[in-house]
Amino acid sequence: MNLLFNNITVLPMTASLADEEKYFEASVGVQGKRITMVTRDADEVARFREACCGDLREVDGRGKLLMPGLINTHCHVAMTLMRGYADDIPLMEWLNGKIWPYEALIDRNDVQLGAELGIVEMLRGGVTTFVDMYWYEEAVADAAEKLGIRAVLSPCFVDDRMEAFEEDLPATVAKAAKCDRLSVMIAPHAPYSCSEANLRRAAELSEEYGLPITIHLAETHDEERQIRERYGCSPVEMIDGFGLLKEGTIAAHCVHLSDSDRRTLLERGVSVAHNPQSNMKISSGIAPVVRLLDEGVNVTIATDGPCSNNDLDMWEEMRSASFLQKLSAGDPCVIPAYELLRMATVGGAKAIGRGDELGQIKEGMLADVIVLDMEKPHLYPRYDVVANLAYAAKASDVDMVVVNGEVLVDGGDVVGVDEMDLCRRVEKRAKELDAMVK
Repeated sequence: MNLLFNNITVLPMTASLADEEKYFEASVGVQGKRITMVTRDADEVARFREACCGDLREVDGRGKLLMPGLINTHCHVAMTLMRGYADDIPLMEWLNGKIWPYEALIDRNDVQLGAELGIVEMLRGGVTTFVDMYWYEEAVADAAEKLGIRAVLSPCFVDDRMEAFEEDLPATVAKAAKCDRLSVMIAPHAPYSCSEANLRRAAELSEEYGLPITIHLAETHDEERQIRERYGCSPVEMIDGFGLLKEGTIAAHCVHLSDSDRRTLLERGVSVAHNPQSNMKISSGIAPVVRLLDEGVNVTIATDGPCSNNDLDMWEEMRSASFLQKLSAGDPCVIPAYELLRMATVGGAKAIGRGDELGQIKEGMLADVIVLDMEKPHLYPRYDVVANLAYAAKASDVDMVVVNGEVLVDGGDVVGVDEMDLCRRVEKRAKELDAMVK
């Protein structure tokens, strides 16, 4: 089915921050997986209709806005199973005392169940691509294939999971190769949870398979202290020495960085996944986002896992990112509204190596787009649509989500999913796991 978004407000994310016209009214056509028309010409729209030969769904754009789908660059989606399970605890105590004992009990089926719940939540909020980091990533792949979202699968390891990771990696790579919505990264968990030998092995596997790296990096003061005591350098310097920082690497958090660390990230072509709500909740600190952006580092927006946030709402995450930086810098001008939206779309696409196909609305790009219902009290008046999106829009404003040309959310509901049945199954399994841990 081809799609025509007719007479709709379009925010294509092709403008620069300095450009005056960032959004406009137009008609946008989708044929197959790609955007094939962006026009204000009625005759061109008529020709598009003819070319579709009746195989066309028209979307009335009045009161609606079309923009690229959001890209969540760091997530542990299956941790929806642990939402509300371990709160108000320092990171290391959270990991060692709560999360890792719980995760020792979960299996492949649990991961798929949790992933399905998280993907439904993300789709409803306008996320069209997410970068996941977890165990049993084949199960996350199954959930993503079932629900239609685009996913970057990042099989993760800590030292005691290294053997299982190496055994599972070929199957995950093979599975992703069969679906054009799936790709793979290699994910050593963090500098403090992986030995030097295993971090070096991750770099070798990255070269062997031609896969990029994603890793938690410089998240807390504890991490900084541990690595300096063990290696005599910063976490950034440490993993750079092991060959993990390079073009295509996504480093999650990057809260505690020296001037030298920031230069290294820029020189290596590393993208940063900024998770402001998780950083606030776990009291990790405030990432130097303004400095990173000013220096040219690609900074993106991410939610982290639903056990440390506790939701997967990218609109809240964008708002938190901006407000936290304004407060920290003592400057209300930093991270303006359009920059936020750019970080969550164009920046995310660049981070996953898909900047030529995702993150913007223009002819030839993949049709990963979302429609927001702008006829909401909190989105009036409309002095500045961009500011309304960045500072007032909510996940519940998302009316339609299209990935690869397929409609996945329609009228605010995920197509073909019995959400309450899914929620009940998650609740049942969560109670079983909780009883096992206790």
